[in-house]
Amino acid sequence: MENEKTGMRKVLYLLLAFCVAVAIWFFVDETGDRTIEMEITDIPILYMGQDTVLADRGLMLQDEGTDTTMDVTVQGKRTTVAWMNSSSIRVLVDLRDITAAGEQRISTQVSVVPQFSGSVQVTDRSISMATVNISELYSKTVEVKCELVGNVAEGYNAGQLQMSHSSIEIWGRQDVIDQVAYAKVKLNIGSATGSISETLAAQYYTVDGEVLENAGIRTTVEQIQVSLPVFVTKELRLTMNYIDAPGARLRSMRPHLDPETIMVSGPAEVLRDRETIVLGDFDLLSVGNTESTHTYGITVPDGCTNLSGVTRSTLTISYPDKTTARVVTDRIRFDNAPEGKNLDVQMPEVVVTVFGTEADVAAISGEHITLVADLSDYGSALGSYAIPATVEIDSGGDIGVTGEYEIQVIIREPGDEPEPPEDDQIAAMNPEEDGEEGEET
Repeated sequence: MENEKTGMRKVLYLLLAFCVAVAIWFFVDETGDRTIEMEITDIPILYMGQDTVLADRGLMLQDEGTDTTMDVTVQGKRTTVAWMNSSSIRVLVDLRDITAAGEQRISTQVSVVPQFSGSVQVTDRSISMATVNISELYSKTVEVKCELVGNVAEGYNAGQLQMSHSSIEIWGRQDVIDQVAYAKVKLNIGSATGSISETLAAQYYTVDGEVLENAGIRTTVEQIQVSLPVFVTKELRLTMNYIDAPGARLRSMRPHLDPETIMVSGPAEVLRDRETIVLGDFDLLSVGNTESTHTYGITVPDGCTNLSGVTRSTLTISYPDKTTARVVTDRIRFDNAPEGKNLDVQMPEVVVTVFGTEADVAAISGEHITLVADLSDYGSALGSYAIPATVEIDSGGDIGVTGEYEIQVIIREPGDEPEPPEDDQIAAMNPEEDGEEGEET
């Protein structure tokens, strides 16, 4: 019985010793400076200069017969090498020295990406020279077509399609290039209500309309700019920018434009919110009782076409209810009068020429008119002066004033006697209206 216990104890000791040995081995393997080698397979070969130098020399790299990958053996610490894969190694082949077609052998350049540089070495490679198959470049020019997908919205019409290139030069293997009948882009316009412009990649088609996918076709024109203008036809009203003033309001006039509207076609985004064409400015103060005509050129918005064929419009305008009158007022006001000075008005009554509708003019009297003179610049002045005056009217009607007015005033110190006005000064206070007749009120 005792022997059995001793045997069991020995077995337990042996198992414990084995476990300790395995643990020590794993610890040393993980923490020690152990160097290993590992093979990395299917690393893609990158060819330099095939789309630049070779193309300039009329050559191209054929896919068939050209090495595309290689295998590489690397050496380094186990914990470092374990993280490496095919993207950790770069294999380059420089084609810039090739000057003729045919199968050739070119040296490969193998390097480790910066992440592993200095800690890993390349010890072996499956090939040291890459086989490249160089052929003469075959090219031809093909037409570029555009397929429209969708329709313009109702009430709109599409203009002429515009493309940055109507044809492009392509090159590649002759057996592939010979299959290309044309290149095509697709422009999706949906339900367009405005002009569309997009940059699109072209696809290549056979004469039967089949797409040539991944055919190794190259071109200097990778993108085609396609624009489709969308137009709308619209009737625009002609109008003037009328400049009014007291006594000369558009509501009192009889304006008429001939023609009043024109038909215009143009880009939808230009005409969408456009309803009028302003022909120019017109000062309503220039309108008299008699009818007058004025002609203006019609300028349509940029990018639009005048479909009516009419290039000028005539404005006929009159002010049939215009009345002019001369009204006498003795209401005179001085603003900013100098302190401590006496003011003597030489002519206490002034005749003011007014105009407006018959009703407004009939309602005005001298009590509604005030001449206002500003004496801000005469604070230290003494003597007789003709001060420019503005006319204020508070009749409630829409009344205009013609002519320029001034007030003859004597500024004197208190106690000085005023001098009587001269005849020419009296005449200046009552200017006659130039070219119009009216009745004095």
